[in-house]
Amino acid sequence: MDKIVIKGGNPLNGTIPVSGSKNACLPLMTAALLTDQPVTLTNVPNLADMNTMGELLNSLGATVERDADTHRMTLRAERIRTPLAHYDIVRKMRASILVLGPMLARDGAGTVSLPGGCAIGARPVDLHLKGLEAMGAVLDLRDGYVHASVPRSLNGGRLRGVSFRFPVVSVGATENLLMAATLAKGTTRLVNAAQEPEITDLADCLISMGAQIEGAGTSTIEIQGVDALSGTEHAVIADRIELGSFMIAPAITGGDVTITGGKMFLVETLAEALRAADILVEETNAGIRVTRNNGSIKPVSFTTEPFPGFATDLQAQMMALMTIADGVSVIDENIFENRFMHAPELTRMGADIAVDGGRATVTGVSGLRGAPVMATDLRASISLLLAGLAAEGETSVSRVYHLDRGYERVEDKLRACGANIERIKDDA
Repeated sequence: MDKIVIKGGNPLNGTIPVSGSKNACLPLMTAALLTDQPVTLTNVPNLADMNTMGELLNSLGATVERDADTHRMTLRAERIRTPLAHYDIVRKMRASILVLGPMLARDGAGTVSLPGGCAIGARPVDLHLKGLEAMGAVLDLRDGYVHASVPRSLNGGRLRGVSFRFPVVSVGATENLLMAATLAKGTTRLVNAAQEPEITDLADCLISMGAQIEGAGTSTIEIQGVDALSGTEHAVIADRIELGSFMIAPAITGGDVTITGGKMFLVETLAEALRAADILVEETNAGIRVTRNNGSIKPVSFTTEPFPGFATDLQAQMMALMTIADGVSVIDENIFENRFMHAPELTRMGADIAVDGGRATVTGVSGLRGAPVMATDLRASISLLLAGLAAEGETSVSRVYHLDRGYERVEDKLRACGANIERIKDDA
């Protein structure tokens, strides 16, 4: 099992390119199931999750051609040969549930294993299923699988448009129902829908395929179902979580870094929090510049919320920064339970963190110390790397396979700005 070793203390200076968004690319890939024509995606990140989703789509009958050098991918599902998303693939990634809506919309049937992924709480798929049921799907949960179908008596086996209100905001459920509604008969209104940029990106791609969608990026999305969708070419948006993570790198180490390709609208709430911590953040023609000239870091308290609030996927990284702030910060995690598993690992590095349920109180210390630590999930892994960059001595981060699910060439990008970081391969 690979590990990453960091010798901390170097300020970072230079540029870091931001990759395409993992969280945008996954639903975009599943959208290819809605048409028998080719869908080409550009700015595709080279990540393990893309491989897993490609494997899943292949198993359903789609072809996936990918050029890692040009970050280009072409998908084609001339027909869905085997509408079964098997446990062996789905268990690796929670986003696999996103194939269910497109399969039901196109062919009126689909069977999907209950998903896996990072162990950061229950993260149930009940909202996906309730929405699809409201659209006419008949569901049978047995043996760890969701068996779904649309009765032929319903529009000849076609989902129906409905008005569906999400009891809580869910990005994945919004994506699944949005895709399903594009081929449903009639009009669908999704109320209390997620507003994340990834939703807007998916809607833009679907519109270019011929879908009729209004309101993406707001809390109410209206979709008029069409009879068929065509192929398209679509550029994946920049990854706002990778962008935010790299914004915190010069903040925690000192230095001056521009994250090229970054857009402020993707990370405005994080930018406000960093400015409150006395970090310079500005948008330039090249991207987003972040500077800390080794001055003190002010404590910042925050609460995770759906977009445009503070992203839960940046909570661990911001906590790492607050461990060396000059004062006390309080972090309330409102999205996922059990998402403070990085706190004990940061404590091993000398951080002072007290966790009580969904609240963490972080008392800043004068400095962190390098230590062997273990990544517990994707975002926790990058928080430990960031802490290691700032710590005195050597930090060894194990279980970095989590990291490879969401960050492309992270060591190379950080090393180019002066970080002393290397991956130690496990040849076993």
